[in-house]
Amino acid sequence: MKKILLLPLLLVSCFCFSQDAKEIIGKPIKIGNLQIAQYDFPNDMNWYDARKACAALGNGWRLPTRNDLNILYINRVAVGNFVNYIYWSNETDGLGAWFHSFYVGYPNDALNKNYKCFVRAVRSL
Repeated sequence: MKKILLLPLLLVSCFCFSQDAKEIIGKPIKIGNLQIAQYDFPNDMNWYDARKACAALGNGWRLPTRNDLNILYINRVAVGNFVNYIYWSNETDGLGAWFHSFYVGYPNDALNKNYKCFVRAVRSL
């Protein structure tokens, strides 16, 4: 009986995740050799969860580098759908992870990886 109930649950979980991925990626925006998801993830998250969430989108989606975040900030009007707050980078200094403030407008030092920031997925073309 348990095996019979498990299969539909797995199928529903996969379907829900693929729907979430489509909603986050939306219609990706291309800037140079970078493809940017149309939307942020709906919730801010710590760095560990942010990396997992981007990777779970599949097909090379990832957290942006510090340079990628600078490109996103410079092109924030063209890209759209940003909140004016801080976004995670995939780069670390060992103890913390770098982030970019879309409120202040420039990259900042590393932040504790357990702090919650916003997340926008990117991938290289």
